[in-house]
Amino acid sequence: MDKILMQTKALGKTGLHLPRLGLGTVKFGRNEGVKYPQSFELPDMDSLRELLALALDLGVNLLDTAPAYGQSEARLGELIKGNRKKWIIVSKAGEIFERGRSRFNFTAEHFSQSLEESLKRLGTDYLDVLLIHSDGRDLEILRDENLIMALHDFKKRGLVRAIGASTKTVKGGCAALDLLDCVMVTYNKLDQSEKPVLDYAVANGKGILLKKIFASGHMPLMQDRNPVQAAMRFVFSHPGVTSALIGTINPEHLQENAAALHAALALRSTPRHPPLDLVDGRESV
Repeated sequence: MDKILMQTKALGKTGLHLPRLGLGTVKFGRNEGVKYPQSFELPDMDSLRELLALALDLGVNLLDTAPAYGQSEARLGELIKGNRKKWIIVSKAGEIFERGRSRFNFTAEHFSQSLEESLKRLGTDYLDVLLIHSDGRDLEILRDENLIMALHDFKKRGLVRAIGASTKTVKGGCAALDLLDCVMVTYNKLDQSEKPVLDYAVANGKGILLKKIFASGHMPLMQDRNPVQAAMRFVFSHPGVTSALIGTINPEHLQENAAALHAALALRSTPRHPPLDLVDGRESV
């Protein structure tokens, strides 16, 4: 495969340039209370080490994690030890997953503690991106001036390079773009409800990270010669998209996704065809 995956795009005005494809790591550390259609076992460290080596070979050096992803941060810290500068790390704060249930804390004090613990687990002194891990009450969370001030303070102190929010509503996504650098939103052929946030990002020069581009493996089976490529082509047809996160622990799926992105980006300069039906039955964030 050509190294087209090494192509990057600016994350808004942050100065960060991200690969178009990133690796979500929920399945690195948590297999309970997740929304995937099939159960799975957590992979061993050797398997994850091989997966990350493959990701680097493919140019996928963007990792998405969170305290709520179980052992994900701690395992990543061990896996990237000595190679931190090769990776772009996105983590979050606000959601805590304990004893099979999530609870939320969006105070500035909690974010300060959460960030400190994330840095320790990851074995680093900075995050590339820190996101609010919203529970859906986007606007209510973003109205907390102390929280927003704390996020900007983390950035001034060099603890994070960019700040944003993983949101669930259009109003919340747009508000986050007004206050912060970027947002992470859901966008796929079957769920385009947050498209106005992507449009708003284009108009305001902000960054967009996509989650659930395969609807967490729940897209219905439809006729298409290359459904993964069709999904990639759809989401990357929007100019607001910086990067898409795919969550897989399967090396073959990672390679297929990388190949699909390669083809989708190559096809962007070709004449448009009628909309393609999408399908997916694999891992996604």
